[in-house]
Amino acid sequence: MKDYDETTAFLGQWGKFQKMNFFLLCASIIPNGFVFSIVFLTSTPNHHCLVPEANLTQDWHNATIPIEVLNGNQVRSQCSRYRLDVVRNLSAQGLVPGRDVNLTDVEQEGCVDGWSYSRDLYQSTVVTEFDLVCGDQWKTPLTTTVFFTGILLGSFISGQISDRFGRKPVLFATMAVQTVFTSIQIFSPSWTALCILLFINGLGQVSNYMAGFVLGTEILTGKVRVLFSSMGVCLAFAIGYMLVPLFAFFLRDWKAFLWGMAIPGLAYIPLWWFIPESPRWLLSQGRVEEAEAIVRKAAKMNKVQPPPTIFTDYRSYKDKEHPRKHHNVFHLLRAKNIRNTTIILCMVWLTLNTGYYGLSLNTSDMNADPYLSCFISAAVEVPAYVSSWLALRYLPRRHSAICTLVTGALLLYFIQLVSQTLPALAVALEMLGKFVITAGAALMFAYTAELYPTVLRNTATGTCYAFARVGSCIAPFVLNLSIYFEHLPFITLGTLAVVSAVAALFLPETFGQPLPQTIQEMHKTQISMRCPSSLRNGLQRLWRCSSPI
Repeated sequence: MKDYDETTAFLGQWGKFQKMNFFLLCASIIPNGFVFSIVFLTSTPNHHCLVPEANLTQDWHNATIPIEVLNGNQVRSQCSRYRLDVVRNLSAQGLVPGRDVNLTDVEQEGCVDGWSYSRDLYQSTVVTEFDLVCGDQWKTPLTTTVFFTGILLGSFISGQISDRFGRKPVLFATMAVQTVFTSIQIFSPSWTALCILLFINGLGQVSNYMAGFVLGTEILTGKVRVLFSSMGVCLAFAIGYMLVPLFAFFLRDWKAFLWGMAIPGLAYIPLWWFIPESPRWLLSQGRVEEAEAIVRKAAKMNKVQPPPTIFTDYRSYKDKEHPRKHHNVFHLLRAKNIRNTTIILCMVWLTLNTGYYGLSLNTSDMNADPYLSCFISAAVEVPAYVSSWLALRYLPRRHSAICTLVTGALLLYFIQLVSQTLPALAVALEMLGKFVITAGAALMFAYTAELYPTVLRNTATGTCYAFARVGSCIAPFVLNLSIYFEHLPFITLGTLAVVSAVAALFLPETFGQPLPQTIQEMHKTQISMRCPSSLRNGLQRLWRCSSPI
């Protein structure tokens, strides 16, 4: 059976059909960068107990909130105030706080009348709407966790659904989920209702990224496919990421901000009539006539003459191999070589995503302005994606993955050696580390898609991305290790990167090879590059370097 790329070579690589799908699919990725909108939705402004209008002198009104020492600085208490009835009596007696009355002797109470929030940065957030502070402060990180849990589950199941029902239906269904439930969140009557809607929104938030990515990977061929999978979708994601602080800056009320996140989704409705289903997926399902119709339409758009019969070999394959058999996540574990590849990829994805979110969350101290900090964090991804594209175009996949992991580990180890008198250097190393890890994460999308056959590609990508989402969930806990030792988070992330780099030595190479169509073709994949001789002696008893994984 001829390879799909060879069969459709008459279309060329950069005709009108490829250009249209390249840019439309990249455009469909932009809203996925809105995943970082959760940062501004759950931001906690400065706040203190509300002091209702009462007959208080100005001195007592200013002194009603106790002063506390936090990180060596004196700040107003956020969760307590002096008892208002006592303060009112003292004020009525004409006593002056601090002179006539020792404030440490005045009884305190909680914020029984609510809180007063600073509006210097935000008009309102989810935190101010539902008072997620003080005794309910634990709900703020849980809100983010619920959202990311939805993303984790969505990335896991969407791959299997896409392999079962097609790339195009899942792409548009998840885009609809993201748009609709982002809008509905605005009308949340309670924090519980908001969390439920955030979870459902998370199911579609990145799932359409997966479907769009795989669809473009299967429609495009050659260097254009590499450009799309490495730089096209990633730059589109970065554009969405950079739009988040811009929307948040101009729409500082959380409900208006959500409208800004939701409305752009309506612009994607017409794309249904322009983006086709994946011919590769149709062929894998035995729907040869539909695949051929799409390719003939592409030939017409590109103004080339197709052969009389395009997929002759696939018709005979359809009769012999029963391609309508459905595959699920368990097929990733049945055969030894596929199982080993999947385990290693899941480890690498988890490591890269833990580092990505760990460093992203740790950049909040770069600048006091959260909008600028978020924009800088997003902007550094642009050169990272360009570097990933160059690596995918000219360098072997396995070498590139190993180099990003090792370089990232070294940078993370070096951070702890920087003197506290050089904070700018520490920040520069963190941003350089994020640059490398972001490039590695972008590279792994294309590498993973090239390793698996069409019938398993979306399931495998979704499974690996689910493990990556686990990394995003544990990243905050990794950062919390600093309470035991200041540099322990960087040591942990660096060690994970080293272990993953060693495991990546046993991945097959896909550089310059066509995408596998069937599981049988993946079984034939061999490790094209032997383990380095310096490592072979130490590893040969643990793993046979000369055998397929």
